[in-house]
Amino acid sequence: MATVSPELGGAILSLDNAGVAVFRPTPDGTGEVLQTACFPLVPYVNRIADARFSHGGCDVTLPTLAQFAPHALHGDGWLRAWSVDTVEAARVVLTLEGGEDHWPWAWTAVQTIELTGDGLRIDLSMTNRAQTDAPAGLGLHPYFVRGRDTRLSFRADAVWLADAREIPERLAPADAVMDWSGGPKVSDAPFVDHAYAGWDGQAVVGDGDRRIVMIASDNCRWAQVYAPTGEDFVCVEPMSHRPDAVHAPAGEDPGLAVLKPGETLSIWMTVGIEG
Repeated sequence: MATVSPELGGAILSLDNAGVAVFRPTPDGTGEVLQTACFPLVPYVNRIADARFSHGGCDVTLPTLAQFAPHALHGDGWLRAWSVDTVEAARVVLTLEGGEDHWPWAWTAVQTIELTGDGLRIDLSMTNRAQTDAPAGLGLHPYFVRGRDTRLSFRADAVWLADAREIPERLAPADAVMDWSGGPKVSDAPFVDHAYAGWDGQAVVGDGDRRIVMIASDNCRWAQVYAPTGEDFVCVEPMSHRPDAVHAPAGEDPGLAVLKPGETLSIWMTVGIEG
């Protein structure tokens, strides 16, 4: 069973299986999207350093939130109310029109949240409604329930190490922060808030005999792992580009899409429950 709040950032409030929480449940009555179970990231993901960049001759300054200043974070899709397009027994379709004060390029996002035979599927897309080419990125931010013995397993080629301002600075071997390939306990990890590159698109969150298998679309080649110490959740966020992709040096492919007018970028994520 899942519950969704269109007005709170188009977020999922809960996902459970046979009465057992898969995503961290949202506290009753909260108006804080960071306390929800999963929310969409659009029109870009993670941080943009100093909330400034240039694209196509346009100098862009983005609004910031006090707790993340001076950087911009996650776009504004998670901060706005979405419209309900379709409601069915196991499926809801939400839409959002963006641009104007936050992003210089108009866009339309569509989020489809659907219960499946073994879990959940989310499809997220963004269409460029501007008259010029526009940078674009998409991601999802699920909070998986984490207990003392919860293990996380996934494979990637490398990890971005951040500077003191939490902006990616250099690539290091994937096990430089924590070797997740063997499925260690999350409680054994240090504080983790890092972007992994060359991710193979699958992550497994295991707790006892139950396995939660998350699979993302091929264009989500980056995953942000957020595992603060002492918390009851771990996030594995599929992303279509790395953090601060707008400032990537020449020669690097940071994954940032550039959409022509009318062109659409899409990603998807499935969450399957085994055991």
